[in-house]
This record gives sequence, structure tokens and C-alpha cells, in this order.
Amino acid sequence: MDALAADTQLQPVARRRATRTPRTLVWGAVIVLAIIAIAAAGPYLAPYPYDEMAIMTRLKPPSLAHWFGTDDFGRDVLSRAMIGARPTLYMGFGATAFSLLIGVPLGLLAGYRRGRIDEIVMRLSDVLMSFPPILLGLLVLAVTTPALWKAILAVGIVYIPPIVRVTRSVTLELAQEEFILAAQARGDGGWYILFSEILPNAWPPIAVEGSLRVTFAILLGAALSFLGMGAQPPTADWGLMISEARSFVERAPWITLAPGLAMCITVIGINLLGDGLREVLDPRMRTLRAQ
Repeated sequence: MDALAADTQLQPVARRRATRTPRTLVWGAVIVLAIIAIAAAGPYLAPYPYDEMAIMTRLKPPSLAHWFGTDDFGRDVLSRAMIGARPTLYMGFGATAFSLLIGVPLGLLAGYRRGRIDEIVMRLSDVLMSFPPILLGLLVLAVTTPALWKAILAVGIVYIPPIVRVTRSVTLELAQEEFILAAQARGDGGWYILFSEILPNAWPPIAVEGSLRVTFAILLGAALSFLGMGAQPPTADWGLMISEARSFVERAPWITLAPGLAMCITVIGINLLGDGLREVLDPRMRTLRAQ
């Protein structure tokens, strides 16, 4: 009886732990929403126009007038970093959305149909994954003039294979479930089963994978901009700002401080958000939290 009473008292505690929102999700959401707010209101919050040049104040160290100093053209580094949040988020979320748009249907089709379709899709994914991401992105962009939207498509293509693999893996598991077998027995069409039965049950791991791919897309997009294949001057982009500051790192290291910190904070926030989503959506993580 004592053991039963103790177990009864512990059940509400375990339930509260299981339903409690993880701190990582809360902090990640706060950071990401703050970055999105800065990207949306950047032109109104920035203390100076991002492209305003002032040769007389070039390479000035941080001060009350310029919190993060000025660059080699006398432009305010903080203002450019605030404006640069927008193309960076375009890169991260745009490339990931493109990857999901192409990768999820391919993964569903490969995992459900199997056979020759599965073999073709997975071999193409293997070919793309055999290239280092930065090299594949450069190969895609090498045949055309650099532009931000082209870099977004290139990064999106790079991360299609991981989305395909995750979606296919989940589809293979769900295809053996009883509710899918029942839908097949009813005579439901394949496309209906894919998008009305399998996809609604497969979205949690896909959502977690997508949130983590945003981080990789931001870093890869910054690397492409750093190499001159992404955003072009005078666009305020974090990767491009760091690239432009290479010649002045020893003389004016503060030029890289604002974009570098902004990128670190953004990546940390998205990683926390992805970890929090995994804790909330993954049944195994919910079980561990309840213990």
C-alpha cells in the first residue's frame, strides 16, 4: 500500500515533467524571434544608413557614436550588421524551405514505393552527398553570375539529400503500421496515403531535421558570401562583411566583431530551438524527461 501511494504521488510529478516546455526550446525561440524582429525592423532601428560612407571617420574604433566602430568606407558596422540579418535569414530559411519542398516528396516516394524508384532516388542522393557541401555549392554557382537568390537555391540543393534520407527512413517505418495497411486494404490511392496518412505522422522528425538544416544553410551561405559567390557589395551580409574586413583584421579587428557575434548568436539560437523541438516531439525524449 505504501508503495502504491508513493507511486500515485509521483505520477503527477512525472506528468508535469513530461509536459513542461524544455528550457532549450524557450531560449531558442526567444533568440530566434529577436533575430527575426531585428531583421524585420532593421532599417528603422539602425542608427545610420547601412550604405552611408564617411571617409573622414573610416576605421574608427568602437565609441558612443559607433558602438562597433566603422569599416574602411566609414560605414557604421552595427547598422550594417543589423541590416545583414535579413539576407542571412533569407539564406537559412529560404534554402531549407527549398530543400524540404523537394526532399520531402522524394523521400516519401522512395520510402513507400521502394523498388526502382527508391534505388534511383537514393543513388542520386549518394552522388550529391559525395561532394563536400561548400564544393557542391561552388559548382552550382560557378556556371552563373553570383547573386543571393542563386546562392539560396545552391544551398537548398546541397541539403536535399539529408532531408530525403530522413523522410525515407521515417516512411519505411510508418509503411508497416496497421493504419497504413488498413488504408491500403480500403483501396486508398498511393498519393492519398502518402500525403494524408504518412506525412502527418512523419512531420515531427522532419521538422527537427529542417530546424537543424537552417543552421547549416546559414553557415554555408556565409561561406559562399565570404568567397564572393553569394551576396554582392554593397549588400550588408554577415559573410560578406567578414570577407571585406580580411585586409583590416590586424588594423581594425572590430569590423568583424558585430557580424561574427550576430552569426554565433543566431546559430546558437537555432540549435537550441532544434534541440527543444526534438525533446518535445521525440517520444523517447519525452520518456526520459518524465523519469
